[in-house]
Amino acid sequence: MATAIDYAEKDPHPNIIEDGPLDGVATVSDDRVRRMSVIPGFEEVTDAAIAGTEVEKNMSIMDAFKLYPKATGWSILLSTTIVMEGYDVILLNNLFGFPSFAARFGNYDASTQTYQLTPSWQAGLSCGANVGEILGLFITGIIADRYGYRYTLIGALALVTAFIFLLFFAENLPMLLIGEILCGIPWGVFQTLTTTYAAEVTPVALRAILTTYVNLCWVFGQLIASGVLRSFVTQNDDLAWRIPYALQWMWPLPIAIGVFLAPESPWWLVRKGRIEAAKHSLTRLTSMKRDSNFNADDTIAMMVHTNELEQDITRGTSYWDCFKGINLRRTEITCIVWAAQALCGSAFMGYSSYFYEQAGLPSEKAFDMTMAQFGLGAIGTIGSWFAMMVFGRRTLYVWGLGILCVLVLIIGILGTPAVTTSLSWAIGSLLLIYTFTYDLTVGPVCYSLVAEIPSTRLRQKTIVMARNFYNFWGIINYIWTPYMLNPTAWNWGAKTGFFWSGICFILFLWTFFRLPEPKGRTYGELDILFENKVSARKFAKTDATQFHGDTVRLPSVSESVGRKASYDHKETVG
Repeated sequence: MATAIDYAEKDPHPNIIEDGPLDGVATVSDDRVRRMSVIPGFEEVTDAAIAGTEVEKNMSIMDAFKLYPKATGWSILLSTTIVMEGYDVILLNNLFGFPSFAARFGNYDASTQTYQLTPSWQAGLSCGANVGEILGLFITGIIADRYGYRYTLIGALALVTAFIFLLFFAENLPMLLIGEILCGIPWGVFQTLTTTYAAEVTPVALRAILTTYVNLCWVFGQLIASGVLRSFVTQNDDLAWRIPYALQWMWPLPIAIGVFLAPESPWWLVRKGRIEAAKHSLTRLTSMKRDSNFNADDTIAMMVHTNELEQDITRGTSYWDCFKGINLRRTEITCIVWAAQALCGSAFMGYSSYFYEQAGLPSEKAFDMTMAQFGLGAIGTIGSWFAMMVFGRRTLYVWGLGILCVLVLIIGILGTPAVTTSLSWAIGSLLLIYTFTYDLTVGPVCYSLVAEIPSTRLRQKTIVMARNFYNFWGIINYIWTPYMLNPTAWNWGAKTGFFWSGICFILFLWTFFRLPEPKGRTYGELDILFENKVSARKFAKTDATQFHGDTVRLPSVSESVGRKASYDHKETVG
């Protein structure tokens, strides 16, 4: 705790008020308050920011939907781009077990009397999209910061429209691989900008719902792809797999028109110093007549105050700055939270129809199970919105990993005896339970966490690195999973569950000790909690304020003119 300064002889900061320490409250350091106090007009900003923060924290979910219906609509529209990625990823992985695709690109295996792609080509094709996504993600972190989210997304939609031609007209495996790599570049753009946009156009009350909606779009894409493949599973010509690729052309144009009409993120505009444009964007995102307490100037002031606070904490906005000071901890959490999606056994879902067939189920029944699987995933994601309101992010994520660990362990045990029809259906049923649990907990909650944990100034680049860390492990998954499941390679089958249960348990331990609870926090409060190095398990119980130092504070304008000070409210999260 800093020592109060004696201002009796010479007060170098006349706008600073000496005050007693706030017990049990995470605050801004005294030095930081003094530095921020010299910013011209900052008293007025603080006064308005306090009012804006108070309104946002006291806003219920229903009030937030009434005030931000346009923001909800725009966020949903931009998130729809993820449907395309979810569609293609599950399309490719399930095509490996698709008769006409395997006959076109695979080799005949006499032992199983079926056509199979070699494990090396399965791994290569699956990794291709991830390699492209890594390139696209790093480019996004630079371009989006410079030109904004809307124009970056429109450019990515134009690219994916062109690259789909390579997939549709593929004549051999190398051509298919190049198409997957190139399509991965715009998909990398979609992966981060949709989550970032949702986090920046919505208030605290809606943040969890609209960031996790991205996961629902993934599930929708997977469900659509499974339905399309199911309708072509008995067709034996090349159109059976070309048409599913061609259907991706229906998305980019209408989405691009919507993105062009959408307002830019007000947080991005504030970071660029375009305050009036940020206010105009905020008014386009809200219906102010529905809430008499809402004031656009106060909300923009809250953004300005948080931005100035973060500028004082970390001046730079480069990738390297994500690893400096308190941002290192935030980067660690964001990266591992997203990587856990790939390391908790979710590869079983990506190869669901292929796995079912290797477990002994006919192709038709395998795709039926896949569709049921992703239907449950959609129900689970919607259920996560209500679960997060009650339990928060941390509880759902930690114990979700624990349940997934047990499920994949049971799958491994069931894979030990010789394959029978009853065991195949038992494993398939467990995969349905796994998918529901995953999409109720780890799957959607991840998107909320990665959007909330980084600082606002470094959010885009932190999410880029986290998603690329996920993609790195996704590439590793795509390399070893075909070998694990393919009967011509390691042929582990369901026994792969033993491997995933071990990794899942390690992740469970990490999240228990390192994952904080951001529920109900403004971005400014999260900055203060991280700066004060509050333990992950104490985040939910620690009060925080960005408007008060350890022993000194910046007065609001209302206090300066003699009215009752509005700074001394206390933001509390249970």
